[in-house]
Amino acid sequence: MTVSDALSRARMNDLDLVEVAPNADPPVARLLDYGKLRYLSSKKERETRKSQKSNELKEVRFRPNIGTHDFDAKLRKVRQFITNGDKVKLTVRFRGREAVHQDHGLSLLKRVAEELKDDIRLEQQPSMEGRAMSMVLIPSATVAARNERKEAVTTE
Repeated sequence: MTVSDALSRARMNDLDLVEVAPNADPPVARLLDYGKLRYLSSKKERETRKSQKSNELKEVRFRPNIGTHDFDAKLRKVRQFITNGDKVKLTVRFRGREAVHQDHGLSLLKRVAEELKDDIRLEQQPSMEGRAMSMVLIPSATVAARNERKEAVTTE
């Protein structure tokens, strides 16, 4: 069919002439409502975005001379983030002369990693970034599998 015939037929039916496969020989076009096509494709895209789980990066900040109760409270929060399947960035902030004792911050980060060793994997080793030392933890494969089973049960 010629292009002019297809355009006239599209106008007659109050539709649009949409080229579907421009690289085909001959090129393929269809008569359809282009607005409806765009709406349906955007709706499908929104659904796929909604079904994807975005792994957020959560940050928990420590100080080098943290008390035991504060440490335990922050450790519980880190454990909660990990069980939810989120990445966790642990940061030890040094102020003033604390920056001289970076070994305290390193031991603190290692202590957190040791406490959670069954549930986490280290994505980034402890490193200094200005006046802060940080490392990134991600959930281990067993935690991720546990989360997938929970999600499968809740969606059924």
